[in-house]
Amino acid sequence: MSSRNVYLSPKERIAASILFQSLCTAQKLFEEKFLVDSESKLDANVVKEAVIAVLKSEPLMTELQYVSVDSKDTMTSLLEIGSDGAVVSIACKIGNVRLIDNVILH
Repeated sequence: MSSRNVYLSPKERIAASILFQSLCTAQKLFEEKFLVDSESKLDANVVKEAVIAVLKSEPLMTELQYVSVDSKDTMTSLLEIGSDGAVVSIACKIGNVRLIDNVILH
């Protein structure tokens, strides 16, 4: 629970769960891909687009600032995700409050 949540209205607090939901979508895509074939690669744009779609489904999200898929080791942007994973980071506004979150795909 972020300290910024105190700035959210009760409805916005509920809406803020969309960040977690979007990151769960990224984790699910990763797990499904590498459960089948640990030698394959996952297109980072597919993950980004899925995360964005979930975030945009929330009407109280007023601004999407970024969704990034980066190397766990160097934090540089990735085009493909291997079985070693990645970090997915997001920043958006719910109402007027900027919220950030991330997940390590593994």
